[in-house]
Amino acid sequence: MNEIPTKINKYNVYNEGERILGMGDELPLPGFESSSETVSGAGVLGEFDDPTVGYFSNQEMEIPFRVLDRAAVDMLDQRKAVRLTIRGSAQSTNSEGDIVFHSVRVVVRGRMSKFELGKFKAGSGMEVKITLTLLYILIELDGEPMVELDKLNEVFKIRGKDMLAEIKEMC
Repeated sequence: MNEIPTKINKYNVYNEGERILGMGDELPLPGFESSSETVSGAGVLGEFDDPTVGYFSNQEMEIPFRVLDRAAVDMLDQRKAVRLTIRGSAQSTNSEGDIVFHSVRVVVRGRMSKFELGKFKAGSGMEVKITLTLLYILIELDGEPMVELDKLNEVFKIRGKDMLAEIKEMC
């Protein structure tokens, strides 16, 4: 049965198993930008960017908090990686018009690179933000790994397939 994905119904964020309360309304996820070299010269009409398989530019993830609290301060220790798990329920509508739910899980590991204290305004949140430089990310849909990137352990998989297997055999 075909489904139309419509929204994230609900999500929670966990730091090493402990649910984080006081998060902001939304949690922006990081993007992937390939590291590449521009190729030009004889035999090439113009130029093109050639990605280096498995290499990505720095990935950052901003963690919003309504106000400054202990969970935010704990992420400031640059000696220790922050380990977050984001669990969500994705809502879809199938071809019969029924609403169907699917699990979405994103696991990240990284270190604090920016800390914004936000502001004081009577009757309002502070808008505190912690930015992590990511070293690891795993994206799962319904328990199936979709993307895994571990920059420190040379792992890059898409839907469980090791994108670097052939390269590793040569080195």
